[in-house]
Amino acid sequence: MKPVVIVGAGLAGLTAATYLRRHGVPVRVFEAGKNIAGLARSERDAGGFTYDFGAHFITNRLAAAVGVSASCRAMPRYGETVWLRGRTYSYPFGLMRSLPFALSAAVAKLGAPFRRTPTTADEWYRSAYGGKLAKEVAVPLTEAWSGAPANELAASVGAKFATSLPRTIMLKAAAAVTQRTVAVGYSGTVPESPHVWHVYPDGGIGAVCERLADEVRDAIQTQSPVEAIHVEAERAVGVRVAGEDIEAAGVVSTAPVHVLPKIVRGTERLAYLSRFRYRPMVFVNVKLDGPSGLPDVVTWTPGPETPFFRLSDIGAGLPWLVPAGKSLVTCDIGCQVGDATWTAPDAELGKLCVAALDKLVPGTSARYLGCRVMRTPLAYPVYRLEYEDDRKRFEQGTGIEGLVSVGRNGEFAHILMEDVYWRTRRKVMSLIGSTAPAEAVRGCP
Repeated sequence: MKPVVIVGAGLAGLTAATYLRRHGVPVRVFEAGKNIAGLARSERDAGGFTYDFGAHFITNRLAAAVGVSASCRAMPRYGETVWLRGRTYSYPFGLMRSLPFALSAAVAKLGAPFRRTPTTADEWYRSAYGGKLAKEVAVPLTEAWSGAPANELAASVGAKFATSLPRTIMLKAAAAVTQRTVAVGYSGTVPESPHVWHVYPDGGIGAVCERLADEVRDAIQTQSPVEAIHVEAERAVGVRVAGEDIEAAGVVSTAPVHVLPKIVRGTERLAYLSRFRYRPMVFVNVKLDGPSGLPDVVTWTPGPETPFFRLSDIGAGLPWLVPAGKSLVTCDIGCQVGDATWTAPDAELGKLCVAALDKLVPGTSARYLGCRVMRTPLAYPVYRLEYEDDRKRFEQGTGIEGLVSVGRNGEFAHILMEDVYWRTRRKVMSLIGSTAPAEAVRGCP
C-alpha cells in the first residue's frame, strides 16, 4: 500500500498521522525543522522563567483524548479584563454593567431585524455589540491583531467570537460555582460545556505533540522539507523530499495556505491562495520583580496609549511557570515582517512595553528584570474582504482529490488547539476509505 504523506509534525500533522494509522492507513510524516511540535514548544531560562511559544494551555477534554491527563495540572485562575481610558471592565459582566455600552448594545439588538446582513467586520461588530462597544473596544482590537481596517475585513471575523453572550454568561457562572477555569470560546467543533476547563501538561504544550508522536515516531522524518506535492489529473499522487519523489495515496498538508500554490505541481487550481495573508506578531515577555499588578490573567488594551493590544499575566494563570516572588507578562504586538517593530532590538521592545505598562500599573519600570522576545510571521489568518469568496470556497476543500489541508495555518482559520485536533480527525476521514484495508474501514467510527 502507498502511504498517506503528511507535511508537518505539529499538532495537526501528528493528529492526522495517529488517526490514520489507528485505522490501518500507512503514513509518512515529513517535518522541515529539527524537532516536532511546530510552534507548540516551551523554553525555560536560567532564572526559572518558562516561555510558551504558541498556545499557553489546553482543555481537559483534549488532554483526555490525547492521553496526557495524568500529567496535567488544572489552571487555577483565568479571567479577561478590558483596560480603557484608565478604567478596567471585566469581560463580560463589567462591560454589561456599563450603562453607555449596555444601552448601545440594546439599541443594536432592537434594530437588528431592520438592517441588512453585515458584510464587513465593522458592520458585524456594530450589529452584534452596538456602536459604542464596537468603536471603542472590538474594532480597535481587531485592527491591532489583523493589521487591516475593520471595514476591509469580512464579517466572518465574527466567527472568532462564536460563543453567544447568554452562553458566555452561563459558562462564566459555571466557573464561579465549580471553581474551575471553564473554557469559553476555545472550541467550536465540539460543544462547550461546564465540564471542559483549562489545564497545562507537565513539560509544556509540546508534550501533547510528543504523546501523539509516540504512536508514529517510526514514520517521522525531521529536517525534511517537502519541496513539491505532485498532482496528476487533479489528484495528489506523491511528494518530493530532498530531491526524491515518493508515491502517496494522499497528502495531508499543514503548510500555510499561501505556500501551497508554490509547492503543488501539476495544477493551477490553488493559485488563488497566494493572495491570502497572515498577521505577523511579536511577543515581548516582560519579567518583573513582585506581582504584575494587572487586574486579570488577560488584559485587553484597545486604546492608542499602548503598543500592545493584549497582556497575559502568565504567573497568575500558570504560577509554576514563574519563580516565586516574580511575574511574567506577555505583551502581544502586531506588526509586519521587516518593519520597525519586527526589527527592533529586544531590549528596546522591552523598554517600550514597560513604559506602557507603567500607565496601567504605576511603578512597573522600577521592577523590570529584562525580557525575552519571540517573533512569528504567521500569528493569525487575516480575513480580508477582497478574498472572502475564495476563503469560503477553500473551506469546502482543496478541490484536489486526495489533498487535505489541516491545522490553523492549513485551514486558514481562527481555531485553537482543541478545534485543530477534532477538525483534523474529521477532515482526514476522506482518506481512510480509499486507502485502509477493509477490516480497518469497518471499525472506523
